Amino acid sequence: MSEKPEKQENNLMEKLVSLCKRRGFIFPGSEIYGGFANSWDYGPLGVEMKNNIKKLWWQRFVQQRDDMVGLDAALIMNPKVWEASGHLKGFNDPLVECKKCHTRYRADQIPEKCANCGGTEFTAAKDFNLMFKTFVGPAEEEAGIAYFRPETAQSMFVDFPNIVESSRTRIPFGVAQIGYAFRNEITPGNFIFRTREFEQMEIEYFVHSDEADKWFDYWLEQQKEWLKEIGVDQSKLHFEEISKEDRAHYSKRSVDTEFDYPFGQKELYGIANRGDYDLSRHQEASKQDLRFQDPMDPTKKFLPHVIEPTFGLNRTLLACLLSAYTEIEGGRSTTTESIKENEVVLRLDKKIAPVKIAILPLSKKEELSVPTKKLANELRKNWYCQY
Repeated sequence: MSEKPEKQENNLMEKLVSLCKRRGFIFPGSEIYGGFANSWDYGPLGVEMKNNIKKLWWQRFVQQRDDMVGLDAALIMNPKVWEASGHLKGFNDPLVECKKCHTRYRADQIPEKCANCGGTEFTAAKDFNLMFKTFVGPAEEEAGIAYFRPETAQSMFVDFPNIVESSRTRIPFGVAQIGYAFRNEITPGNFIFRTREFEQMEIEYFVHSDEADKWFDYWLEQQKEWLKEIGVDQSKLHFEEISKEDRAHYSKRSVDTEFDYPFGQKELYGIANRGDYDLSRHQEASKQDLRFQDPMDPTKKFLPHVIEPTFGLNRTLLACLLSAYTEIEGGRSTTTESIKENEVVLRLDKKIAPVKIAILPLSKKEELSVPTKKLANELRKNWYCQY
């Protein structure tokens, strides 16, 4: 008897996690020691696929445009950056704690019973900062406290004057960056959907304030076209306008691109009109002039507004895998009465597929292996090739 669609959907994540481990896409982190807090390692095929996504994104949004430059900034920045941006005070999740074993849960995800001890009594919600704290220097002293960045955006604002001066850019223009961010999530889960370290592909696009709405719509359309290009199932996408009450305090407008994961409709990408909030905060805190001077009019200096389209790399890979996962139903063997097992196929778009070419010799004879290995080595100069 075949499974009901609902049951198949519920089992899809479990099947995908198993497939990713068997095929070398994604492994549990530190598995031989029992794993570690929802950390995941990208295996031989996973790292190839991830690199293909990054390369394609960079080509599309940086190399092929004349209004975009790149950046690769440090993971640990001066703590004053996070003070000025508001992260030290406002980057919090409300949490509750089990009174019996002190396990913490997000206030919006309180279970009926504690998963650790079965307790049913929880404390009142308290704010918990999501930033990873570390220490710079040999001594763990308060003066040496620093943080791993919780987002890539702030470095693009802090480096804004250097970028403008060195690249001779004109507004509108954008700064793109691919890099790691870190958030001390209390309830990570659902495979690679929510992890404590993740990669972002992010753009800060600087515009005139009176053109912000136009560029917001433009970049939202660019996100849609990108998702279509990499093969994400269009029927599972939703574009949700975020109300003023629910969006970030700095945002003048936000739209979340959401995807139908097996565990529900959740965020995949986001885009926000950040106004001049970030540049004005850093200008005030640093006492440096971060205004843009129009080269055509030396008397005109202003703080540009910013449109921020954000593309989560890990969630991109997950959405691509879920969109590509296909089970081909088995049938009766033509020679026996046995039932064939279902065949699992990943119908990945060729642009992001990890293996581009496979050389499959039909004989083990030495005289045939010489030319086939030579061919494989030649192809490896340009493509990931399996022999």
